[in-house]
Amino acid sequence: MKKAVSFFIFTFCFSGFAFADDCLSHKVSPTVEVIRPEWTVEAMQPSESMDALHGTVAATFEEEYNLSVASEPLDAGYCVVLRSVRASVGYTDFLVRIDASHIPGSCGYDMTMEHEEEHITAHIAALDGEYASIEKTIETAANSIMPVFVKSLDGVDAVLDKMQSDLQNDPGIILMKQKLDVQQEIGNKKVDEHDDGKRINSCK
Repeated sequence: MKKAVSFFIFTFCFSGFAFADDCLSHKVSPTVEVIRPEWTVEAMQPSESMDALHGTVAATFEEEYNLSVASEPLDAGYCVVLRSVRASVGYTDFLVRIDASHIPGSCGYDMTMEHEEEHITAHIAALDGEYASIEKTIETAANSIMPVFVKSLDGVDAVLDKMQSDLQNDPGIILMKQKLDVQQEIGNKKVDEHDDGKRINSCK
């Protein structure tokens, strides 16, 4: 009895691998489109006090992936094949905070805003410098996703979720974001090093 059970399990597993192998012939290089979202700048003056000599800027970064798959029929099920990826990668908005002691239109307000706009420019420059690499990285990651066998169309959604997770957690994608963070830090540091405080102090 034990031998029979073992033989059955082996046969089942072997069949599963066979179906997976059948899916390999359906592998295609997915089309990849990477777009940059439009970004906006908003300034606000919080009610709580801030450092009057410095503002802050908060950047919102979008990284979204829309995957399209095809379900190719087999004798015993379907191959779920990644056909295309549409990625939206970039900044969507920048929120500048300026101390309420600076009246909008005043010298202090304008000089603080000017400095924070330089930080925004540094963010955009870092993204510009990395964008060709970002596009290539996403294309490589998408092309690494292999077709998956499912017994019925009920399993397609789960496979799509898994492909989405695999893409976002691809080592190349993770490294891509880390490299961008480093370039942003370098750019922001240069902005602060360049500003010796003379602009805001000239308003006194």
